[in-house]
Amino acid sequence: MNIKEKDSQFIAHTYGRFPLTAAKGKHASCVDETGKSYIDFSSGIGVNSLGFCNAGWLEAVSSQAGVLQHISNLYYTRPMADLAQALCERTFAERVFFCNSGAEANEGMIKTARKYSSDHYGSGRHVIIALENSFHGRTIATLSATGQDVFHQHFGPFVEGFRFVKPGDIDGLRKAAAPGDVCGIMMELIQGEGGVVPLEKAFVQEAAALCAQKDILLMIDEVQTGIGRTGTFLCAEQFNIAPDLTSLAKGLGGGLPIGTVLFGKKCRDTLGPGDHATTFGGNPVCCAGGLSVLSQINDSLLVGAKEKGDYITKKVLSMPHVKSVEGLGLMLGITLDGLDSKQIAAACLEQGLIILTAKAKLRMLPPLTITYEEIDEGLNHLNEVLQSI
Repeated sequence: MNIKEKDSQFIAHTYGRFPLTAAKGKHASCVDETGKSYIDFSSGIGVNSLGFCNAGWLEAVSSQAGVLQHISNLYYTRPMADLAQALCERTFAERVFFCNSGAEANEGMIKTARKYSSDHYGSGRHVIIALENSFHGRTIATLSATGQDVFHQHFGPFVEGFRFVKPGDIDGLRKAAAPGDVCGIMMELIQGEGGVVPLEKAFVQEAAALCAQKDILLMIDEVQTGIGRTGTFLCAEQFNIAPDLTSLAKGLGGGLPIGTVLFGKKCRDTLGPGDHATTFGGNPVCCAGGLSVLSQINDSLLVGAKEKGDYITKKVLSMPHVKSVEGLGLMLGITLDGLDSKQIAAACLEQGLIILTAKAKLRMLPPLTITYEEIDEGLNHLNEVLQSI
């Protein structure tokens, strides 16, 4: 029985897999079980921020795994404390909470916003405003915060206390916050699963001002945009805002599961013992991986993400069937002239390019460390596919 047959028989059919069986990878290249090589423009959906098997990352996680792989977070460990310090020094955060995924980090933000409001204003001030076309995770609470009807099938009833407005609708946002029952405004600065749609800067800044005025927590989901993906360590830096809460995951672990809630000054002490917890949060090996990632995301890499994003955009805009390219840094979406993005992604895979989709768009999330030679090879594959149609 081969791997695909085993997968079909023994693993729940929750993914529409592409016909690639990955065997190994290095930098931005993946090799399948037959020896065929692919350029990876996906980073495991933004996870492999340093590419496959980065040498520094590999040394960090291997060394930690040989010393202490896990202990309850009822006890102290150096990797957890060091990563927390590094995140606070790189961001607005004064404290952090470690978990295992983006959905968990977003759950942590939701609980914190409601606890903060309960502490300061009592019950009844629990509504969180989210945006239409958003995506915040697949747990029941984060699905409830997700503004896409396609995800609201089969799993109801959903969690109450979420109110939605259209991205860019400042008047709608003010109206939604008017009743006095709102504790937080939650948004992605670039809606990833919604089609790589950047928010308008004026709208985001108005939301931040509204939060400050009404003592509502500004909750920014940077699960996909964070850790240098858009050319700054946090995407919020490019919107000139200071969130109260931010969720991180994906690229932070460099390939290992880790999520984080960043707490600003206002809510640094909101959660106390027993308010929130997770068994694997702050795992020493995952934190060692995160520390290696942070140590390598320097100014040069951030500038490179912007420059490589501009380079890719210019090249892609000259290709047939391309109408536009949206996004920031190395988080880019390609709008096609009516072609089926999933069919194009499948054709790219046959050609030797791993590329993602987001609704009708092709989505690119290459490793931050991708070289221009790897970029050119991947773009050549994409161009060949588009020219063949």
